Amino acid sequence: MLAAAMAMAFKMATKGMRVTEECWRSFMAMKWKRVHRYVVYKIDERSGSVMVDKVGGPGEGYEELAASLPDDDCRYAVFDFDFVVDKCQKSKIFFISWSPTASRIRAKMLYATSKQWLRSALEGVCYEVQATDPTEMGFDVIRKRAQLPNEQL
Repeated sequence: MLAAAMAMAFKMATKGMRVTEECWRSFMAMKWKRVHRYVVYKIDERSGSVMVDKVGGPGEGYEELAASLPDDDCRYAVFDFDFVVDKCQKSKIFFISWSPTASRIRAKMLYATSKQWLRSALEGVCYEVQATDPTEMGFDVIRKRAQLPNEQL
């Protein structure tokens, strides 16, 4: 039974995961219009496509993104990280691959093998973070990946 499920997940991933138009539009709205602070994506196994699961408003922060990720299922997310360097406002977009330990093996395989389909559709992502628990994607990890000292936040 497990082998058949894993074979199906591999087949879906290798034949190509469809990324919905909504995924791209939500990302572009975050990137250019800044109407979202983050976008969370999920895979719908029935349709074989990646779709938007949740969007965070411009007033929401990283804590809300982290809280929106399920403890027992995988997700992808993009986060618009704002910071100041030499009195100049900057922004970097992070791609987060969330695969918690409590998620099903099938989901972990499907998300790992399908990541390229979504990632290639989202032009402008600067950094990528892979996490299996909240400590691997904490705000300090994001700050370190952007290579910013504490006083520049």
